[in-house]
Order: sequence, then C-alpha cells, then structure tokens
Amino acid sequence: MRSNDVLGFVFADTLDYKIPELAASRTTASVPIGGKYRLIDFVLSNMSNSGVNNVGIIAKSNFMSLMDHVGSGSAYDLSKRRSNLTILTPYNGRTFSNHVETIYNMHGYIENSREDYVLLSPGNVVTNFDYNGLFDFHSKHDSDITLVYKRGIVPNGYERPLTINVESDGRVSQVFLKPENIDYEVNQVYGTILVKKDLLLEEIRRAISLNQLDAKRLIQSILGRFRVYAYENKGYCAAISSINDYFSFNMDLMKKEVRDELFNQKRPIYTKVRDDAPSRYGLMSSVKNSIIAQGCVINGKVENCVISKGVTVDEGAKLSNCIVMQDTKISRNTNLNYVIIDKDVTIKDGRSLMGFESYPIYIAKKSVV
Repeated sequence: MRSNDVLGFVFADTLDYKIPELAASRTTASVPIGGKYRLIDFVLSNMSNSGVNNVGIIAKSNFMSLMDHVGSGSAYDLSKRRSNLTILTPYNGRTFSNHVETIYNMHGYIENSREDYVLLSPGNVVTNFDYNGLFDFHSKHDSDITLVYKRGIVPNGYERPLTINVESDGRVSQVFLKPENIDYEVNQVYGTILVKKDLLLEEIRRAISLNQLDAKRLIQSILGRFRVYAYENKGYCAAISSINDYFSFNMDLMKKEVRDELFNQKRPIYTKVRDDAPSRYGLMSSVKNSIIAQGCVINGKVENCVISKGVTVDEGAKLSNCIVMQDTKISRNTNLNYVIIDKDVTIKDGRSLMGFESYPIYIAKKSVV
C-alpha cells in the first residue's frame, strides 16, 4: 500500500461538547495547545510526514478559527501540485449529529478522490505517530479494516469508550462499548481507522438504510463480516476530552521525555508561523520550568506555566501552574495559580485567582478580570 493512495479524513469537532469552555468560539481541532500549536497540527503533521497528501477536514461549526489557522495547508506541505487540504463545512445550513450521517453526506467528496483507502482520524488526539507502520501492517495482514488503539486507562471524558480484545496476530476478536469510565488498562480506539474506500461507502450506505447511525455499534456489526485488525500506538498519546485533560497535557509538556517524543526532529510538528520578536525578560523576572513562546514580555515570576505568544506579565505578578493563551495581559501584583486563560484576556492589578490541579479555573476569551 502506498501512502499517497490514502485519503485523510479529520473530524475537527471531536468531543467538542466535552470542552464547552474551550470550544465556545472554536472547534476542538483549533484549540490552542502547548504555547504555539493547535490540536489539528498534530494529526495534519502526522499525515504529511507519512506521505498522506490529500486531506479533508470535516468542520460542523465555529470553524473560522480553524480556517484561519490551516489556510491552504502550506504550513503542513499540503498545498503543492499533488497535495490538497480541503475544509468540508456544512451546506444548506445542515449539520449532522453523528459520524455515519456526516460521512454519508460527504460521499461525493470521497467517491471523487483518486485514493483507494480512507484514513479516519479524530481531531482531539495529541501524538506523533508514523502512519507508514499502520499502512504496512494493513497490507501485510490483508486487513479490510484496521483500528489504531492505545493501551491505557480511559480518560474521564469518554462516556462510551470503544475498547477491543486483540489476538497475538493483531486480529480483533471482540469490540466493547462501556457506558461508564474504566479504571484499569484497556485497548482503547480513539477513532483512527484505516479502511478501503469502497468498503467504507458500502457500509455507510447500509447503515443509513438500516437507520444504524451509531458509528461505534457499526464497528461492532462489522466484526463478524470482515477481517478486522488492530495496530498499537506505542508512543505518547493524549486525548483531550475534558478541561482537566487539556490542563494535564499542557503540564505534561514540562517533562523532557514527553517533549522529546512529541517533537521528534525526524517527524516534525508543523504549525502556522507567526513572526514575533524574541521574548524579553526584565531584571526582576523569574521563570522556572515553563514554556514561553516568542513575543512575550516577562517582568514577573512564572513557574510551571505554558505561556503563548504575545503575553505580557507585569512586575509583581506571580503565575504558577497556569496556561496563558496569546496576547493576554497580566497586570501588576496579580497572583494566579491553576488558571487557564484564553486569548486576549486582561487581568487587572492586584487580582488573585486560585484553582486546583483537579479543578483549574477557566477565564473566557477577551474577558477583563
């Protein structure tokens, strides 16, 4: 199987209802993360680095931020003559509440693509993953459908996790749907699936005719009729399904081993470039164990924080365990601990805000506190 024979499909709105604060004015895939990236950067970079050069992004709502960020796809090397990045938005005012109807109503786009395979991916997963291993595995086992899974404990935000039993040869023997969270390690499928294009369209049409609109139950029904295999993602993987997941991942970036794995020089993570001057640090500033993007002015004390581009921290301000998105101004003598601050926020002099590791405070975009 050649990687350029694969059509990439990304669901930008994955679990957006689970992070209503962050997704109020943007879709899940365009949520800022790590100081200079968006969630969509990881899946698009993984596809581009693996040779998938035709990608469609399905966006139901709040997609202006997403369109502005990905643009023509040039940042991901997806705007060349034989490459293409398409944002598939609702038409005639229609949106669909499930992936089965969504794919069915995108059948024209899929049918007209030159590729023979489709790679379905969620927009809320952070990982640096080489899809070429998946493609080789799929071909070697003559698989009809290959699911990518991660071994671990299910994140709290997943109400109906899709978990599987995998035989020693990689064949999927059972598919489970659990209505409750699981507190032990399982093989969870976050939504990355490789399938033959004709088979996908055939099963989607069949599901529509039977009114079987639950994509996870559709996978269960497929198990006995096709060769279904599973391929393990053995690297670092974070699925953003709650505000706590979002906070935890950003804090994970303080760990060198996590950064080394995610930002592998052989498989770089691309993003939209914003030209800013280098960050400036005042004589009285103190920065410990933090990620500071370019264009910032730091005159206060910052510890265990992720600071995005263009942020100003005035003298006397103390920030601990915070995530601050771009162009926010933190005024003098403020004290912030376990706070997530969205874009273009102003924190006035002398304010004190404190959350907790299990319950960080969120400040909405363009707020004045």
